[in-house]
Amino acid sequence: MSDSRARIPALGTLLTAMVTPFTEDGKVDYDRAAALAEKLVQDGCDGLVVTGTTGETSTLTDEENLGMFRAVKEAVGGKAAIIAGTGTNDTAHSVHLSQRAAQLGVDGLLIVTPYYNKPSQAGVRAHFETIASSTDLPVMLYDIPGRSSIAIAPETMIALAQHQNIVAVKDAKADFAAATRVMAETDLVFYSGDDGLTLQWMAMGAAGLVGVTTHVATRRFRELIDAMNANDLATARTINFELEPVVRATMTRVQGAVAAKQILKWQGVLPNSVVRLPLVEPDQAEIDTIRGDLAEAGMDFNV
Repeated sequence: MSDSRARIPALGTLLTAMVTPFTEDGKVDYDRAAALAEKLVQDGCDGLVVTGTTGETSTLTDEENLGMFRAVKEAVGGKAAIIAGTGTNDTAHSVHLSQRAAQLGVDGLLIVTPYYNKPSQAGVRAHFETIASSTDLPVMLYDIPGRSSIAIAPETMIALAQHQNIVAVKDAKADFAAATRVMAETDLVFYSGDDGLTLQWMAMGAAGLVGVTTHVATRRFRELIDAMNANDLATARTINFELEPVVRATMTRVQGAVAAKQILKWQGVLPNSVVRLPLVEPDQAEIDTIRGDLAEAGMDFNV
């Protein structure tokens, strides 16, 4: 086992893919980001993904991305793993961001499948290997064909596992047969990339979750993951059923960052629910639906 793989526990088991808070006029609010990071760690997160999809990375400048890495690292570095979302559809740009993130002292990198370009699997492999070779940081691959338009084929993932810095996978594909093959033939550590499939993924051997709903139900997700790690399936099932309407509210009604910011505002964690175009805040019908879902879970807000 390589040194990078030996550091896998440092990536955590409950990771929140953090939203990027904005001020009312749309600037990144680094102070709120630091405070949110501190709350998430206090409530049970042992890892944070900064400026991934939910962090609206595609509408942040490089300096804003780096500013978020810096703010979260300064707030909770040493208390939780800081995983920087540095993947783009431009390999050279991803290398640049990854190297800058490494200089800031992050603990790992989340690299998404290159989107829009639709490269061959040979191109996908070269993209990941080039970025992984640009720093000494452990890399978590992010397989999400719903956003990238292409999946990482099992054969590609098995080949990528030979790279000493490629150590983990955030799977938002939910192809359990493909994942079983990769798990059987490599020592890549899997994380659920679907909040509502955390129990199922961990039953297969995943380490935990990289989630969005974990913003608003952090402690309950911590209990779910701990129950699975303790082989207490009965408790985990109960928590999983309780979390279903919360996951529905956060992940199925509007885009995840939009819903998470809205709920965090209702919880008093964020002062606003500002997002950047092309994302927009939920309309009244969407708000009513989200609130109805949350009410099923006993989360009712006087707003």
